[in-house]
Amino acid sequence: MSNAAAASAGSRTPPRYALVQRLLHWLIVVLVVLALIAGGTIGYFGFSGLRDMFGPAGTDFVYTTHKTLGVLVLGFMLLRVLTRLGFGKPAYAQPLPAPQRIASQIVHALFYVLLLAMPVLGWLATASGGFPVNLFHIELPGLIGRDKELSEALFLWHRYVGYALMGLIVIHVAGALYHWRVRRDEVMQRISLFR
Repeated sequence: MSNAAAASAGSRTPPRYALVQRLLHWLIVVLVVLALIAGGTIGYFGFSGLRDMFGPAGTDFVYTTHKTLGVLVLGFMLLRVLTRLGFGKPAYAQPLPAPQRIASQIVHALFYVLLLAMPVLGWLATASGGFPVNLFHIELPGLIGRDKELSEALFLWHRYVGYALMGLIVIHVAGALYHWRVRRDEVMQRISLFR
């Protein structure tokens, strides 16, 4: 390869998602991590434990924050679905082996399903339990009548989806690190905000 060809190959830009898709990806990452931390805190301490530790105002803050983050994740995920339909996804700079390509498709599909299902389950569980659904200090419509048994079942599924989501995050991060540090195949550049 000539020096000019090598320079050209070295300076080419790998295929990337549209900027709005990359921004949504990383915004959702931050929101999901914060929602999982808040949800884990609620799950670990419970309502009574939170009241004992943080008092009524602190407890309200933790619950309102968790609900708000969930509603934001749902809204931004719906936007992400629309941008995916509108912009599609870029090709890989180097084609992936079939097993990696299939695994990637499964993981991404599961992310979309879980990140839409989890906030919906939380919303319906909260409303059917007779609690307010909050976006910051705005109370949103409950969308479902009060039903204690249904609320308990929905909260249980909300928790299960949270565990599944945490497992999926571990798999996704491991795959990203593999592509970034081992294969060095520019897969990470497709979604990164910076070069």
